[in-house]
Amino acid sequence: MKIGRNDPCWCGSGLKYKICHASMDAKIQMYKDQGKKVPTHEMRKTKEQIEGIRRAGELNTKVLDAVTPYVKEGVSTEELNRIVHEFTVEHGGIPATLGFQGYPKSVCTSINEVVCHGIPDPDRILKSGDIINIDCTTILDGYYGDASRMYCIGEVEPETKKLVEVAKECLELGLKEVKPWGFLGDVGYVINEHATKNGFSIVREIGGHGVGVDFHEEPWVSHIGKRGTDYLLVPGMIFTIEPMVNMGVADVYEDEEDGWTIYTDDGKPSAQWEYTVLVTEDGYEVLSR
Repeated sequence: MKIGRNDPCWCGSGLKYKICHASMDAKIQMYKDQGKKVPTHEMRKTKEQIEGIRRAGELNTKVLDAVTPYVKEGVSTEELNRIVHEFTVEHGGIPATLGFQGYPKSVCTSINEVVCHGIPDPDRILKSGDIINIDCTTILDGYYGDASRMYCIGEVEPETKKLVEVAKECLELGLKEVKPWGFLGDVGYVINEHATKNGFSIVREIGGHGVGVDFHEEPWVSHIGKRGTDYLLVPGMIFTIEPMVNMGVADVYEDEEDGWTIYTDDGKPSAQWEYTVLVTEDGYEVLSR
């Protein structure tokens, strides 16, 4: 049903539509009429939702800060899981991964050739030369924050250390493309270009995603996009950017036994960094890192 200009805005602000979202909706319609892919109302968060997601993201960042000093040689990934779980609960949050579609732990710990969804294990002890991604998602008051970081353990091979650095650079370059009235495809384009230029490859099957009201929402975020394509970026959209950069081929496979762990097809290392990002009126805001 069409909203009248003097009706309450669809976003729940309590303001009249004409002074809230009417002008933005008109601009979005203009792009839609040009054949562009535009976000739904559900993909554009309200002020109340943004504030809740911001608080969840802040706690999620604090969880990663808390576990960081313990990510070192001789520590088991199960110990890292315990630290994440206890800190999250003590600060009023819920580890989002625990029990999600049967996932058994409160965090993902992906080492070396594990691309993502690595399951913490008391027998997996970090050793010099490892690289590890710690991927944490936190629920606070019903809202979600999501981010991941890479860590180098002890003496890491120069090419592997470069992989970790380039993965971070890919994320930062993608961030610079997040601006209102740009396109999601611009983000993936610069990420893939930078990885390829450095001799690495981008995982295609797994990407970023909308997040905040639920764990995984639209849009799906490809990290190999084309400029001027995919969703129009509009203020209020929230999603993750999380390029998975492989040293070798882009192909991956899933562990048939645990049904979660994703490995590189050629056994070479993979690196990933992840932020939760809000599209603002003049650019972006990182909600969790």
